[in-house]
Amino acid sequence: MQNESSRVPRWVFIVGMSLSAFVLLLVLVVLFFPWDTLREPVNRYVSEKTGRKFEITRRLDVDLGWRSATIKLDGIEFANPSWARDPYLVKAERAEVDLRLWPLLRQKVVIPRLMLASPTVGLQMEKDGRRTWALGKDTSDEGTVPTIGLVQVDRGGIDFLAAHLGVDLHADVDFDSARGEMPLHYRIKGTYQRQPLTAQGRTGNVLQLTEAGQPPFPLEIDAAAGQTKLKAKGTVATLSGLDGIDATFDVRGQSLGDLYRLLGIALPETSPYALSGRLQKTAALWEVKGMKGKLGLSDIGGDMQFDQGQKTPRLGGSLRSAVMDMDDLGPLIGLPPTERSAKAVEGVTPPPSVDQVKKSSRSGDKVLPTATLDFERLRAMNADVRYTADRIRNVRDIPLDKGSVHVKLQDGVLTLDPLDLGVASGRLAGAIRIDATQSPADIRASLEIRAMQLNRLIPKVETLRTSFGRLDGRINLSGRGNSVASWLGGASGDVSAITGRGEFSNLLLEFMGLDGAEIVKFLLGGDNNVTLRCAAVAFDVNKGVMAGRSLVFDTADTVFHAEGQANLSNETLDFIVRQEPKDMSILSLRTPLVIGGTFGSPSGGVKAAPLAARGLVALALGAINPLLALAATIETGPGVDADCQEVLKRARQPISKAATDGAAKGKAAKQ
Repeated sequence: MQNESSRVPRWVFIVGMSLSAFVLLLVLVVLFFPWDTLREPVNRYVSEKTGRKFEITRRLDVDLGWRSATIKLDGIEFANPSWARDPYLVKAERAEVDLRLWPLLRQKVVIPRLMLASPTVGLQMEKDGRRTWALGKDTSDEGTVPTIGLVQVDRGGIDFLAAHLGVDLHADVDFDSARGEMPLHYRIKGTYQRQPLTAQGRTGNVLQLTEAGQPPFPLEIDAAAGQTKLKAKGTVATLSGLDGIDATFDVRGQSLGDLYRLLGIALPETSPYALSGRLQKTAALWEVKGMKGKLGLSDIGGDMQFDQGQKTPRLGGSLRSAVMDMDDLGPLIGLPPTERSAKAVEGVTPPPSVDQVKKSSRSGDKVLPTATLDFERLRAMNADVRYTADRIRNVRDIPLDKGSVHVKLQDGVLTLDPLDLGVASGRLAGAIRIDATQSPADIRASLEIRAMQLNRLIPKVETLRTSFGRLDGRINLSGRGNSVASWLGGASGDVSAITGRGEFSNLLLEFMGLDGAEIVKFLLGGDNNVTLRCAAVAFDVNKGVMAGRSLVFDTADTVFHAEGQANLSNETLDFIVRQEPKDMSILSLRTPLVIGGTFGSPSGGVKAAPLAARGLVALALGAINPLLALAATIETGPGVDADCQEVLKRARQPISKAATDGAAKGKAAKQ
């Protein structure tokens, strides 16, 4: 009885044997099924579903598994949509496609691996969202785009066209196992962002488009787009989002501003550059670490980050120059680089220099930069970057020592705050604000001049080298414009500079006063300094016209009073300087000095009428007695000391309402 109860029921045995036989039969069918008989039905089915011709030209075979299948195609032709430029999406001698089975139940195509032998691939996307690799009849439907993991290519060509992005590229690839860990070689030629592009390099034998969990594959590239050249070597985890980049790079070109068209990073215009460092990317965050190199004649280094994951991309970082060359500042305010800067970086075609531009420009006498602000760039991203220059060289006309600036760009509003420059042993400090959300831009500047030394402020004037005194002042301007020139041409506000006691070159004063006796004394006894009691240069600025409100230079020898204006719009000068000597002198032909001309070509001279009157008197007296002619040149010294307190008081505050209002808006640049 016990043996009978422990026996397996006959029906269970029969069912088990039947299932085993079925499984065995199914395995045999899978192993020996003539898959090629399905080739024509598959061709018709895919062609009908996609709306374009699909054909396996020679043979179809399948290795079927529980979770996936490997489809082997001997000869494949898959046409592009009728709107595409290239006739085929893919045409290859052989192809292998690993296909996940279960996602097919959700009408999702997942291809973990795709191998193509000698392919011709035609990829194209349109502005309206259509793309040739979408497998449905509606090629703009995201749901019809397959997920592709690893791609292996053995000799072939790939075309990619996206006219609305300015991209039209052709790549030739070939595989050679003798090349070690990077056997796949590629060459690319075409246009990128509407600039000519060429590139070549090597990668691993498998391109990882989206497959996760795979080791990063190696990549080398040597590319040139327009005047920008890039060399990089490292690894990439996935190509679809360029994720997991870890590479060293060397990039150089005519201006960092060119990278906006290539990468979408709104950097300022600069002199030619060459930079190297380590580039890493995780998700939407790009990081450059240990960057170093040159901007024209200046060195630069630091770390930068570019976050594309925010609604508006954000650039951040900290940069430093051990030595910054003054010639490299021009492009930042719209001027071409100097010839020295233009030729400073090896391997970069020099851009037109400021000297070349002047020669070819009809308005070469213009000084203020006319390059317009690029509003699109200022609205393209946000930024928070700090820059410091430990030493500034090649200062020539402007004796800068060092400088630093904190650059912020938020929703189209650019601020330089604080801006701090060491000038002539003193400081120029403050803030500049540019609101590019308005057109013309609302531009405000508030700068303070502190303790600049006169003998360093104008180092080219030999007679000032022994002078000393402290210069203080301020610039508070506001207005609208799309360039430095247009802004200043319509700006209003306050500009002033004042100085107290010091010493000044006697020779310079006597030349300005045309005092022959003092010049003779100098030739016999040498130059001597005279006491500077006070000086003020202050302007009310109204819509670009700088009207002098306190223009006084008072020394123990002479007091100078000036009146007139400078026009920032047409860049003209119109001043008269009157000298009032405090001592009696002979051989003096003192007469008002006239300063005119333009900023680029100023002119100076004596006012003709008073000088001619003195000359006629001297001529008439000389006809009676030559010694009497000297009487016409005797200066009795009617000048008196200026009221320095009043001079400095007038210099400190604007008078007109327009200047006062403009200065108040300018001060608002400081946060």
